[in-house]
Amino acid sequence: QAAGVSSPSLETESAPAPETAGTGAAPAATPPATAAAAAVAAAARTGSEARVSKAALATKLLSLSGVFAVHKPKGPTSAELLNRLKEKLLAEAGMPSPEWTKRKKQTLKIGHGGTLDSAARGVLVVGIGRGTKMLTSMLSGSKRYIAIGELGKATDTLDSTGKVTEEKPYDKITQEDIEGILQKFTGNIMQVPPLYSALKKDGQRLSTLMKRGEVVEAKPARPVTVYSLSLQKFQPPFFTLDVECGGGFYIRSLVSDIGKELSSCANVLELTRTKQGPFTLEEHALPEDKWTIDDIAQSLEHCSSLLPAELALKKSKPEESNEQVLSCEYITLSETKGEDDVIKTS
Repeated sequence: QAAGVSSPSLETESAPAPETAGTGAAPAATPPATAAAAAVAAAARTGSEARVSKAALATKLLSLSGVFAVHKPKGPTSAELLNRLKEKLLAEAGMPSPEWTKRKKQTLKIGHGGTLDSAARGVLVVGIGRGTKMLTSMLSGSKRYIAIGELGKATDTLDSTGKVTEEKPYDKITQEDIEGILQKFTGNIMQVPPLYSALKKDGQRLSTLMKRGEVVEAKPARPVTVYSLSLQKFQPPFFTLDVECGGGFYIRSLVSDIGKELSSCANVLELTRTKQGPFTLEEHALPEDKWTIDDIAQSLEHCSSLLPAELALKKSKPEESNEQVLSCEYITLSETKGEDDVIKTS
């Protein structure tokens, strides 16, 4: 009894234990005090190990540096997706926590290099740590898209999320008609950006001003580059384009201009960015279930071979009047929301 173990013979004679299906003899009983002490010790060990593990993850997170790509789904804006990524990483690392609150100089620097519309999906290039300095080069690099356009309808946003502003017949348009005009939109051309865009007027996005009902003048046409443009499928009223273009190019404007050239109108029904610079949707873009510190570390290592070695040493200058302004976040433990959902340090 002092040792906490009863004699089997006495236990059998005085109070036989009820049989339980599938079990042998009942295990020896452990006094409550001993069990409680063991549980406390185990919990302490587990808690200590958890703290060490979280601290190690936080250190690893803050040491990440480079450029990788994520798969942006339809729905969130690029800034919202970046916030979601940041929140998942901080939660995994247990930040903020008491031990990291004291280290205010420890910040997580993260940003994306090229806005995708909320209705679009595909490759979104992300820079972390010193990798944010490489992002401007991603803006001017080539991008590839698969776009599905819809003939016969024009909208105020130039895509299916907007209000229909005009309808025109399209029944006489043929596949040959579309293929015949694509050359006009290939090479170095002039393009008028859409009113609903991230371009700014007096420090505010045109899209924000439009949503407020303010009168906004269209930006003047500007030079853009289309490296290749082909028609993949035509099933009226829908047509699918494969487009490779340079920075500052709007697929929505392209589809709208094609509709006008065909004496009709058109808007973008679906848009997928399949490639940005050397990053492809199939090979490099991490889905959300891979947004972990270890997976991103592996992706950074894999993607490091895609970029020129000297790129990491360049301090890129932001492009003037470029709608794809870098959305860099300097994340500390005391955050304040700024304009356009960009996290700024306090």
